[in-house]
Amino acid sequence: MVHSTIIVRAADALPLAASVDDEQTEQALQEHKQQAKLVFRRITPNSEPRCSIESSQYTLHYLLADNVVFLTIADKSYPRKLAFSYLEELSKEFSLSYGSKVESVRKPYAFVGFDTFMSKTARLYRDTRAANASGSSNLDKLNDELHDVTRIMTKNMEELLWRGDSLDKMSHLSTSLRSESERYRKAARNVNIQAMLRQYAPFGAVAILFIVLLWWRFS
Repeated sequence: MVHSTIIVRAADALPLAASVDDEQTEQALQEHKQQAKLVFRRITPNSEPRCSIESSQYTLHYLLADNVVFLTIADKSYPRKLAFSYLEELSKEFSLSYGSKVESVRKPYAFVGFDTFMSKTARLYRDTRAANASGSSNLDKLNDELHDVTRIMTKNMEELLWRGDSLDKMSHLSTSLRSESERYRKAARNVNIQAMLRQYAPFGAVAILFIVLLWWRFS
């Protein structure tokens, strides 16, 4: 389920628009909204354009486009395909409505009226279980048609904020290369061990046979 959405200018984390959340949602997501503010400060021009950041029972998904960050807080079980489809719809509409004004605004929440479109769009993506229970196939159809999201970077909130991890593309690439390199080293080590066994096994067998014969002869 999509719970809350925040839109900020990437260059300085200036809030541009946000969903209007009820009191219960506001209280439940208070800590995660603070985490979202920290994430905004970590985003740079070199950051991954799409990222999912896991935090306890929620996941913060963000989309970076045209110097604007679109971030939504959703249940961890909510499909990433749907979360990013939702953010992409917001991005397209926001760009058409306010794209030319983003760089010039100075006050926070200058585009507060965008909440109307966010609320309407969020209802479509609100809850996959509710949609299925009512017999609606809209979300299922969206989920089937959306592009593959396996390449979207996934982070853990603790690693990102408290261990100094990075959202940068090169950091993600470096992490992937390290993982691939480690797998290669392990595979190469196994191959070398197997080659040594094949090479020296006959000599070992002969040596063992020789020792057995000596023991049998002189025992």
